[in-house]
Amino acid sequence: MGRVVVFFLLLISSTGFGQGKIKFYGEKFEVNKPLEISSVLTTLQKTDEVSSVQVSGVVSEVCQRKGCWMKLQTPTGETVQVTFKDYGFFVPKDLAGKTVVLTGKAWLNYTAVEELKHYAEDAGKSKEEIAAIKEAKREPRFEATGVAVY
Repeated sequence: MGRVVVFFLLLISSTGFGQGKIKFYGEKFEVNKPLEISSVLTTLQKTDEVSSVQVSGVVSEVCQRKGCWMKLQTPTGETVQVTFKDYGFFVPKDLAGKTVVLTGKAWLNYTAVEELKHYAEDAGKSKEEIAAIKEAKREPRFEATGVAVY
């Protein structure tokens, strides 16, 4: 019996980054040593864009209208806005708190006031919170071609 348990534990641990429980949205991809989102942000301080990268992180917020964007939490409390290539797929609206791996590209973006207000509206913010948005914001962005949810 003990050998069966050890074999089973070895089998589970050899499946990589939770490969057996993955649900994909957008393009399916092989999860292969994703970077933490914070390391991509560090790279963005030195370059304009990071292409063809896999990142992992925890979802902090999802568009409550359609699931057409989400935000990843960073260790510093900053969030990274994630959109989906060509508006080609959506994610479930209940992903907050879940770990995801994304494949795609990251860059720094200046987000206009109207776009910030649109995202706040999608997130279900109050009219007062939306009206308080008065300045464009320079923020990290990620465009995902695929999302793996654990």
